[in-house]
Parts: sequence; structure tokens; C-alpha cells
Amino acid sequence: MTSVSIWRLCLAEAIGTFVLVFAGTGAIVVNDVSAGSITHVGIALTFGLVVMAMIYALGDISGCHINPAATLAFWAARRFPGKLVAPFMASQIVGALLASLLLRTLFEHPTLGATLPAGSAWQSFVLEVVITTVLMFVALSVSTGAKEKGIMAGAAIGAVVALGAMVAGPICGASMNPARSLAPAIVSGNLADLWIYIAAPLVGSLLAVGGCRGVRANCCQGGTCES
Repeated sequence: MTSVSIWRLCLAEAIGTFVLVFAGTGAIVVNDVSAGSITHVGIALTFGLVVMAMIYALGDISGCHINPAATLAFWAARRFPGKLVAPFMASQIVGALLASLLLRTLFEHPTLGATLPAGSAWQSFVLEVVITTVLMFVALSVSTGAKEKGIMAGAAIGAVVALGAMVAGPICGASMNPARSLAPAIVSGNLADLWIYIAAPLVGSLLAVGGCRGVRANCCQGGTCES
């Protein structure tokens, strides 16, 4: 990662997060304005497919975290330098905000795809922690160092994103990504429950590091992933 300038790393993260939020939350918006033509399953698949595509496109550059929770997980696993945590997270948030701003110029929509709890805040918080833990556990297990790359990494991570969205999406929105939730919430003004979608993915990412350390020797303690 040190062979690539920090500006290119951050640009890759901004682009990847922009595409994720534009496609994913855009699918929610288009589904609402087109009388449900995409459907819940279609939205879930959109999130999974765009994550997979971005990993294959950018994984060899920045690792394609495109998610502050992923950056936190790789740092906690001692597989990512601390000096890059803040620049990566800032780039991810900027990319997400640009996507939501573009969607606002294209559509009249009350939430712009913001994640909102259908039930209690506690229920959504727990669901977000669980699905983020699973996602980050898989990401840590199939990645190389701090990079999500390889023949199957994109497919595995994209599949978990899609499955999490299918199962938990109708209840909690299935964010698993603070940047994905922060941007549409800010741009649309839906801030009341935003804390859930910032705190829960970060908690889930740290739990995933603990789980990874428990089943893989050295994998989440700065070493290579081996059983």
C-alpha cells in the first residue's frame, strides 16, 4: 500500500464509496418513484453487486474498504496503518456525500435512501451489530493484509452484503456502513436515528476482529491469515 500515494488511495476510496452509495441508495430511490419496480430483493442484490464490482476494480489499489467500519476493522487487526485511518474515513464520507447530493439533484425523495428503523432503535442496533460482524468477519478472512482482493474476495463479500440486506433490510435498513447511512441522512435531514448506523457497524467491526483472532492464528493480529 505504501507504493501508492496517499492521494490515490484516498481517491480510490472516495470513488468506490461514491459508486456504492449512488447505486445502492439510488436503487432505493428509483424503487420508490417507480412503484416498486426494483423490489426489496433487487435492492439487496444491487448493494451486493456494486460492492463486488468495486472490490474487483479498486481492491488492488486501496483495498476497497469503502466503509469506515472496514477501515476500523483492518486497523484493529493490525493490518492497516493508523496514519491512514482518518484520511480513508474522510474520503469515504466525502464520496458518499457527493453521491447523495447528486441523487438529490435528480430526484424528489424524502429520505434519499437513508437507513431508518422500522421497529425499536434497540432492535435495529442489535441487527446492525450482528450483520456487520458477519460481514467484517468474512472480509477479514478472505482479504490479503488490508486489501480485499483475489478471485473470490469480491464475490464472498458482495454475497454477504446482499444476504444481510435481504434478511435485515426491511427492519433496520441493513447499513453495515456508517458512510452509507451518514450521507443520505445529512442531505435529506433524517438525523434522528443516525447514531444507530454509526455506532452499531463500528461495534460489529471490532467484534469481528475478536472472532477472527479466535479462529485464525495470527490473521487478525498483524500476521497472515492461516488456520
